[in-house]
Amino acid sequence: MELKIKDQLIRLYESHFNEEVSFFEQLPVSGSYREYARMKSASHQVIGAHNQDIKENIAFLEFSAHFRNKEIPVPTIYAISPDQLSYLQEDLGNTTLFDFLTKTREAEGFSGKIVTEYKKVLRQLPRIQLVAGKDIDYSVCYPREAFDKQSMMWDLNYFKYYFLKLAKIPFEEQALEDDFQAFSDYLLAVDNNAFLYRDFQSRNIMLKDGQVYFIDYQGGRKGAMQYDLASLLYDAKANIPEAEREELLEFYLDELSQYKHVDREKFKSLYGGYVLIRIMQAMGAYGFRGFYEKKEHFLKSIPFALKNLETLLAKNTIQVPLPELLKVLKAVTESSFLKSISPENERLTVRISSFSYKKKIPKDPSGNGGGFVFDCRAIHNPGRYLEYKHLTGKDPQVQEFLETKSTMADFLAPVFSLVSNSVEVYLSRKFSNLSVSFGCTGGQHRSVYAAEKLAEYLKNNYPVTVVLQHIEQDKK
Repeated sequence: MELKIKDQLIRLYESHFNEEVSFFEQLPVSGSYREYARMKSASHQVIGAHNQDIKENIAFLEFSAHFRNKEIPVPTIYAISPDQLSYLQEDLGNTTLFDFLTKTREAEGFSGKIVTEYKKVLRQLPRIQLVAGKDIDYSVCYPREAFDKQSMMWDLNYFKYYFLKLAKIPFEEQALEDDFQAFSDYLLAVDNNAFLYRDFQSRNIMLKDGQVYFIDYQGGRKGAMQYDLASLLYDAKANIPEAEREELLEFYLDELSQYKHVDREKFKSLYGGYVLIRIMQAMGAYGFRGFYEKKEHFLKSIPFALKNLETLLAKNTIQVPLPELLKVLKAVTESSFLKSISPENERLTVRISSFSYKKKIPKDPSGNGGGFVFDCRAIHNPGRYLEYKHLTGKDPQVQEFLETKSTMADFLAPVFSLVSNSVEVYLSRKFSNLSVSFGCTGGQHRSVYAAEKLAEYLKNNYPVTVVLQHIEQDKK
């Protein structure tokens, strides 16, 4: 984040809350070009956002106000800069639906707990689509007011040029274009007057205090209800099992029927088409970010998308002839190049440890040696104070101390950058192990906090397996 952007966010914060910012942490960049930072003062904590695209900002801010008025759970907007490039929004924490799904699945599979959270989301989806969508101001939508034929053609050509061509999948240009025209006409033969969230997926849904909240709806517009349901249930990395997909589809239709009459069979007959165009749009994004921009971790979603595509093609509920498109999609699922990108059994393992310098620097059990060792002893030590002596870096009181009364944030910023560079290279070269260790005097406060923060950052941003060990604390 540029210094002038940081300064603008701090000025906006201090002007609005009339308190000095005591903590500023830039958050990891995701798939967009927006920049976010967590900011704190004595009495407040918010997320600061900066985006050079004013029209996109206006859409997000207008939708936020409308959703709040309709009691849709979205972040409160506290302040907006005069140039509309920056704004402050409610901090909803760090747990996305995807984070919850991943952690729960590791422990107990795709359990009832996960299904319960998805049902909370699906109870809200008809309210977003129909209640909030009924009188929303579609004139602020960006880049278009509706998911119309032109929008569909943009997505289909995005898939063609950034995925098919870059993945070297052969196709007959005119025949594929003809199928795109027929496919988009078929999709438009449905009620298109609901609010379409556009990117309704597990990373844009936050979990806090047992409730679900929604973020990143700035791409919203008028469209079909099937699209957002397809986005959620066929979210590539969420990898929802087919039986649970069917259960959640029926649950959504039950909820939707409380707001309008639903012809379930007609809804389902067009649902498969919207699943397909959503998968194609997502694969276009993976190709653009991965093949074109060389951001390797975006390619790691491709195997999951291929699996979803195979499932969809096996059902083939689309009731219009699409010979060239279906031939191309079959070639995609059979591509040995695409299947080789990220075999599920070849994940990079990052071992993160906290330790005490009174003992010794831990060895890398993978046998590779090397990796990183970071010395946290120059950071102000909460262990010097009686109230923190029996706590660790995982306790909120210690975390608050390190975030407001130490230079921990400045210490971690270059650490994240260094480790990220190595992770990206290791992923591209298909290395299997990387070790990172944090040491402090007792292996209790500073090193534990740093290790926890790096583990959280890597899990949220890279397709890696993180093994976290607190050497001194695990003995107790």
